[in-house]
Amino acid sequence: MTSTPAPLTPVDPARLTEVLDGRWAHVRRAAREQLGDAAYAPVYGESMAEARARITRLTAQLATTGRVALGFPVEYGGDGDHGGSVVAVEMLAFADLSLMVKAGVQWGLFGGAVQALGTERHHAAFLPDIISFALPGCFAMTETGHGSDVHQLRTTCTYDPASQTFDLHTPHEAARKDYIGNAAQDGRMAVVFAQLISGGKGHGVHAWLVPIRDEHSDPMPGVTIGDDGPKAGLLGVDNGRLTFDHVTVPREMLLDRYGQVAPDGTYTSGIENETRRFFTMLGTLVRGRVSVGGSASSATKTALEIAVRYGDVRRQFGTPGEDREVVVNDYLVHQRKLLPALARTYALTFAQEELVSTMHDVQAADTHDEKAQRELESRAAGLKAVQTWHATQTIQTCREACGGAGYLAENRLPALKADTDVFTTFEGDNTVLLQLVAKGLLTGYRDAFGSLDGWGRAAFVAEQVRETVLERTAARSLIQRLVDAVPGRDDDVPFTDRGWQLKALEDREKHVLDGAIRRLRGSAARRRERQFDVFNDVQDHVLKTATAHIDRVVLEAFVAGIERTTDPAARALLDRVCDLYALSTIEAGKGWFLEHGRLTPTRAKALTGAVNDLLKELRPHMRTLVDAFAIPDAWLNCAILREEEGRQRAMAEHDAALRAIDRELAAAG
Repeated sequence: MTSTPAPLTPVDPARLTEVLDGRWAHVRRAAREQLGDAAYAPVYGESMAEARARITRLTAQLATTGRVALGFPVEYGGDGDHGGSVVAVEMLAFADLSLMVKAGVQWGLFGGAVQALGTERHHAAFLPDIISFALPGCFAMTETGHGSDVHQLRTTCTYDPASQTFDLHTPHEAARKDYIGNAAQDGRMAVVFAQLISGGKGHGVHAWLVPIRDEHSDPMPGVTIGDDGPKAGLLGVDNGRLTFDHVTVPREMLLDRYGQVAPDGTYTSGIENETRRFFTMLGTLVRGRVSVGGSASSATKTALEIAVRYGDVRRQFGTPGEDREVVVNDYLVHQRKLLPALARTYALTFAQEELVSTMHDVQAADTHDEKAQRELESRAAGLKAVQTWHATQTIQTCREACGGAGYLAENRLPALKADTDVFTTFEGDNTVLLQLVAKGLLTGYRDAFGSLDGWGRAAFVAEQVRETVLERTAARSLIQRLVDAVPGRDDDVPFTDRGWQLKALEDREKHVLDGAIRRLRGSAARRRERQFDVFNDVQDHVLKTATAHIDRVVLEAFVAGIERTTDPAARALLDRVCDLYALSTIEAGKGWFLEHGRLTPTRAKALTGAVNDLLKELRPHMRTLVDAFAIPDAWLNCAILREEEGRQRAMAEHDAALRAIDRELAAAG
């Protein structure tokens, strides 16, 4: 049932760090060197006002480092490095999540929208001040009554040819812009999304640059600003509410890369279809979603480092015949808590690296590749959902693994829990995002992403869809060879056979997809009158399809990451970690594999034994695996690590002194 690979040898964590840091290793190193001191460490016990003041000060300080301009055009002091800008945000998440969100709003969402949706005149007029933080801004999309359904926003912006201005208006309370970062305190301008109306005709959602405060920080005429008040976490982020009462906006403030309004009110666009135009606009803003998923993984790594290091010094109970208690990391049940989560975190790190590389290449390309953009958006949606749910679950596990100490604010874990909880619902609710993934798999074209129309009439041809779904994402030829080499009888294949692992997740994805297609067809036949019911009848199956797809994609990314590893000892360790990710994923879905005959009861029991064997093998390397994250101690700012490791050193010194006395006494006869 299992193979017996060569025993693992000690690994220099730096060799793993080289692999994990990936394509943008230089950005990660610079962040550790430039920002890795106590000034950027999390602070505990602040009031909301104190936290906001500190984060605003740090944001302004961050603007002077040059790190915030990575993704902006070279002519404005940037590097044109789209991937580097995401990695820079991920690194901030290790230090302070409020700072990460504040920076993400200013330079990712606000600045990114001006860059992506505006034209040269907007860039020249506003990007320099956005980059320097002289112009703090907001990204005003979400409305109180509309979360994920951005296409149906109720705020209107109506053009008047006589004055050559737009009239921006909030028609009712549900259309209020809500949860807007930078709005409550610092923002002076907002990118506002609203329905464009000209000549009595609607042209869909567009974006405008709208001043919301004057030079004295007072609200502009017609703009009402509210404060969302205390939140569960992210105290340093000034989330607020914006309402517009017939605010006059000059025609030139329309961010008109994808839709233009002439002085006489004539609307033109290079993309005639309104839905396609809408999703093209949103697609340019995918960087925010990629950043949230990566930042969630940064928080997860921080929690795991705290829990693993604490578990190496925290003792519980003794063993018969010994007078010393056992460190908790030596207990299998504790390893069950932390090591599979650590393996999944490694897997998601490689998947994030691949996603960021894809995003960078798509956005840096000279020509627009709609298929590549569509695949990027789908992958970003799925990984963001998986990464943020993994963060929520793993940080809670780490909190419990640290016992009462994990509940103290000084030990970082409560703040990590509170600050990341919202990640599952902002930049897209995770359940909705998984539906986007599934719709992309089932329809193959973006127009279906934002609408339930078409589910009944789409030609769901299983073989055609399967070819799209199973397109390899990384190390394509290697993965295909591994899968093709798997023997016909699963019972004869070791669990650690990489081809068997890949094939198991691939087979599940194909089967779940085919089942979803059959159910959609059946539902469509029964409910021809309501397309909503067609989809709603199979929504549970559709979500399983998306999850199975992401599990397979993540494993392929891990395999590709191992293939890039040159150090033999590091590669061998990553092989074992990849085994644990794959087998713990299959074990978690054991019910499905048993139900569908992919595992026999005997083999299913043996699978649990194989996972336990991997845990024992990886136990000596737990500290190495978290040290490879290379998180500066100042960013951890965790009291139990300082105290427990200090006590551990003191105990070791005390024991060494006793042994020295014993040796002296023995020598004296």
